Amino acid sequence: MEQLLSIMRELREKCPWDQQQTPESLTRYAIEEAYEIEAAVRGGKADDVRDELGDLLLQVVFQSQMYSEQGAFDFQDVVQAICDKLVRRHPHVFQAEQFSQLSADDVAVLWQDIKRKEKAGKVQSRLDQIKHGPALQQAEEIQKNAAKIGFDFAKLEDAYSKLEEELAEFKQALENQNSDEIREEFGDCLFSLVNIGRKLSISSEMALLGTVHKFRTRFAYIETQAALQNKNIEDLSLAEMDQLWEQAKQQFKQQALYEKPQLE
Repeated sequence: MEQLLSIMRELREKCPWDQQQTPESLTRYAIEEAYEIEAAVRGGKADDVRDELGDLLLQVVFQSQMYSEQGAFDFQDVVQAICDKLVRRHPHVFQAEQFSQLSADDVAVLWQDIKRKEKAGKVQSRLDQIKHGPALQQAEEIQKNAAKIGFDFAKLEDAYSKLEEELAEFKQALENQNSDEIREEFGDCLFSLVNIGRKLSISSEMALLGTVHKFRTRFAYIETQAALQNKNIEDLSLAEMDQLWEQAKQQFKQQALYEKPQLE
């Protein structure tokens, strides 16, 4: 750990890219690395898991170094904080003499009770119970929670009108050429679209994953066809790629119809 911390300090002093980073700019990488760990564990290769855990640890060290430069906290404070939390939330282990044998369910109840006591006196929102995760899932869960108390559009048409309103604001932001405004309005458009999906009982996360899979499949088809012509995909013109894209659409559409079970 000392070697890693020393390397990180040197990178912040001497590497132009590392010097440009901020806590905000790095959060996307921490999220990506968490997904990479999930994929590595699912892949079953211990070496891959080890490497991805190292990548995530780097994000912890990187963030800690930047906050240390601000005089807020350092890596040792991060370690101490999680140690204190683990001991505090496991009294049945570290103060075992005060507890009889607990089941896993009992431990879960005790854990939640301790969390509630820790948050006592702090301003809380009904949305605090929604865990942070993929943005589309968060948006959908937040909307569901708000809808339970009536904070929702009455009809699908109203939600669609809101989307049109946000799209108009996004267009205006583009005309203003204000990058912060463009990003904000783009996010508002996505949030409104998720709301429409929710009202149609469509999971935005699953819908987008389906589209991502579809794009990967069709793009791979273009690459394969280029290779059959002894070309790299970079050698194809946009018109040629568009033509192959349409071929891929037709091929996989027919394949899907062929594989679909037929009713007798």
